[in-house]
Amino acid sequence: MSDQGAETTHVLARASEAGQDSGTGREADPAVRRDQAIRAAVEQGLVDPAAPIVGLLDVTGIRSAASSLRAAFEAVTPPGTPVLHAFAVKASPLVPVLRLLRDAGIGAEVASPGELALARAAGVPPTHTVLDSPAKTPAELREALALGIAVNADNPQELARIDAMTRSAPTRSPVGLRVNPQIGGGSIGALSTATATSKFGVALRDEGAREWIVQAYLDRPWLTRLHAHSGSQGMPLELMVRGVSATYELAEEINERAGRQQIDTIDIGGGLPVNFGSDEESPTHAQYARRLKSRVPGLLDGRYGLVTEFGRSLLAKHGTILARVEYAKTAGTRPIAVTHAGVQVAARTVYAPASWPLRIAAFDAKGLPKSGPPVGQDIAGPACFAGDLLAENRPLPLLEQGDYAAVLDTGAYYFAHHYSYNSLARPGIYGFVARQGEQVAFATVREPQSLEEIVAESGGAHRDALRQL
Repeated sequence: MSDQGAETTHVLARASEAGQDSGTGREADPAVRRDQAIRAAVEQGLVDPAAPIVGLLDVTGIRSAASSLRAAFEAVTPPGTPVLHAFAVKASPLVPVLRLLRDAGIGAEVASPGELALARAAGVPPTHTVLDSPAKTPAELREALALGIAVNADNPQELARIDAMTRSAPTRSPVGLRVNPQIGGGSIGALSTATATSKFGVALRDEGAREWIVQAYLDRPWLTRLHAHSGSQGMPLELMVRGVSATYELAEEINERAGRQQIDTIDIGGGLPVNFGSDEESPTHAQYARRLKSRVPGLLDGRYGLVTEFGRSLLAKHGTILARVEYAKTAGTRPIAVTHAGVQVAARTVYAPASWPLRIAAFDAKGLPKSGPPVGQDIAGPACFAGDLLAENRPLPLLEQGDYAAVLDTGAYYFAHHYSYNSLARPGIYGFVARQGEQVAFATVREPQSLEEIVAESGGAHRDALRQL
């Protein structure tokens, strides 16, 4: 870190106190806040030649997103309707982020022992936690059932495991079954969870499946939830609504056959897509909620509790990767900005650029937005393969050595999901609050990874292990 480290430490120390202010109307526009934070990160030494890449999270934006999500569903459900918004931890497995969301009334959807450990470390209570995974082990199930965490069984074999566990040790956990409504995929096949052959849940349209599902509930009076997750990036709202509608219709059928409201809660998953093309947030949670109210009114009339599992749509717009341009060069007359942001922080964009394009903004060495005519240039990362590019022939003000490339909309599934290509270090992540007329306040979310930590994670303590065989 630069000589400004002492000042930075001071700012970080007071950031927690500043962050507790939920807002007094002094917050600037999100894009303005982002620009303020980038300049401050450079001025305060969070990013410099010794720390050439950081992740920045807009605390005000995250709080606002959580508030908007809650308001969106409060507007379409009767007062008193139990609604749990469980953040998909996979979108940002960072304890301070989960803690911030917990304080904003958001729970956690976890899909592994690691994610559950993160949620517990953040203080998310079991009653606000949902366990989903297509490969839960007996140990995972026992822990969740002992804690009272909601569990969605993925398949008949898993349901049989839960049968045996609940016979020997009764649980307070709400238990449901995940179904795949098989309504089709979106534009990104790898993320489409409701195709005919998806690995998730019980395939609702397969021969005999619907009757098996209904009977499974009739045989288990304690099975009180139904779960489906049809959305993800690339899924149109209409398909998502169709998936929810199919799930609701199944719940109604089960309750009718049971002669009572056995299913009391429907978990509609998450997967609201994000606009990566501009600063506009679209579609919004409010638009989705209103669409559900119009198309599936019975779901939201107060008879059912509701669980959502949004992730990307809550965080993506509120994160930025800031990377220093180490070198500026040309090849075949094409300008190339060689930066410290590449496959290690944006693997999806590097390997599938057509599906995961990212906006990039140019900043000068002082952290100020660059001006000048747009020049087609490649934004390259530091990894040792030719395809490590965040953008190809992208028109931007010409980036020069010492400038900064800001990779926008990266608050979810990017800098928190490190890919250790070339043993590149995980960047530091900092939350910020930027208000008009005040110094930007930063708080450490995750320390930059040290070389010692890289060696330790790579078996450094066992260097002679293979020589002993």
